[in-house]
Amino acid sequence: MARGRRVVITGVGLASPLGVTPAENYDALIEGRHGITVMPEWERFEDLRTRVAGVVTGLDLRKRWPRKRVRSMGRVARLATYATERALAQSLGDDAPALLGSGRAGVAYGSTTGSSGAFEKYATSLFRDWKVQGLNASLYLQFMAHTCAANLAAFFSVKGRVLSTCSTCTSGSQGVGAGYEAIKYDLADIMLCGGAEEMHFSLAVTFDAMFATSAGYNDRPDRTPRPFDRARDGLVVGEGAGTLVLESLEHAQARGASILAEIVGYGTNCDGLHVTAPSEPGMRGAMQLALAEAGLSPDVIDYVNAHGTATELGDIAETRATRAVFERAVPFSSTKSYTGHTLGACGALELIYCLGMLERGFLPPTRNLEQVDERCGELDYIRELRRARPQIIMSNNFAFGGVNTSLIVRRFDG
Repeated sequence: MARGRRVVITGVGLASPLGVTPAENYDALIEGRHGITVMPEWERFEDLRTRVAGVVTGLDLRKRWPRKRVRSMGRVARLATYATERALAQSLGDDAPALLGSGRAGVAYGSTTGSSGAFEKYATSLFRDWKVQGLNASLYLQFMAHTCAANLAAFFSVKGRVLSTCSTCTSGSQGVGAGYEAIKYDLADIMLCGGAEEMHFSLAVTFDAMFATSAGYNDRPDRTPRPFDRARDGLVVGEGAGTLVLESLEHAQARGASILAEIVGYGTNCDGLHVTAPSEPGMRGAMQLALAEAGLSPDVIDYVNAHGTATELGDIAETRATRAVFERAVPFSSTKSYTGHTLGACGALELIYCLGMLERGFLPPTRNLEQVDERCGELDYIRELRRARPQIIMSNNFAFGGVNTSLIVRRFDG
């Protein structure tokens, strides 16, 4: 494989259950604060088992922009727009309009679906009231599958390639990976990458129907989720958005940009076996592809940010696959224990968290991990905040359809 160009990160923005700035999120990870809360509005569903979620608060997305500019956006696209706006402010600043309109800048962004809230309104009008007249024509634009990518391109006047990476839990990480490849192979100079998810009861209902949600801690939201723990009982759904501005190294240096980190490896593959069941060989393969792309030995990875959803099958398969790749007890934890599973956003959010670890010198513990399930692989499970100076971090995500991703970031050394 040709070496290609080096790819760096020059800006990040996010909104998560931990806060709406990177600093708020990094502080929460260091201080052990979580964003899991009880959802009283779900009480109307008598047979819904789970009643907790991770929700973005402290952000008014209804009045932030003129209505005309965002009427084609549901909550998921507005979260993505907020995160991207913040990332661009850090990276491109006042030069953003000219650079994004150059034809050499693009978007690679995904979500599990479009806006579920918009689809609910659309479907209610059609299938309950059987009415077309008066139906809001913008609703489709809000729930179409590529609503985040399309709306970001229109909002920020991006003239280059636009890629929609809608692959459930790997939407955000595939967005970053697609942007990385576009820049590495000289198809773009700048890519706006990431993923988003909006909270809607249908998320909880879907995973509840699979018996995959946490239901035993509804009265104690601080005690769940519990990745890798013997007492875990499933995932907690969450929402959020994360955007990373990627650039070629030479482009960033030519304009004097501050560089946050370098992406050195990306691997993605498919199990090709089952739509929902995880596969250890597939997970191993994605990690091995990322290491090979980076030209790195597993021995130099300082920390692995786990997918870590707190589901039994997922936790066991992931930890065993990680042990098989590293053949040692590599430092390992799941930040979903703080945010819940933010689905389409998680790959981008978790990569941003890895940048915070590089910047601030820490490795976060997995919350609520009291007794590791003996069926999990033998790893260095971080249970207390660890001060460290990681140089190279791997972040992994795995999705329905057997889609696997692995990203490797390195502290920028010039």
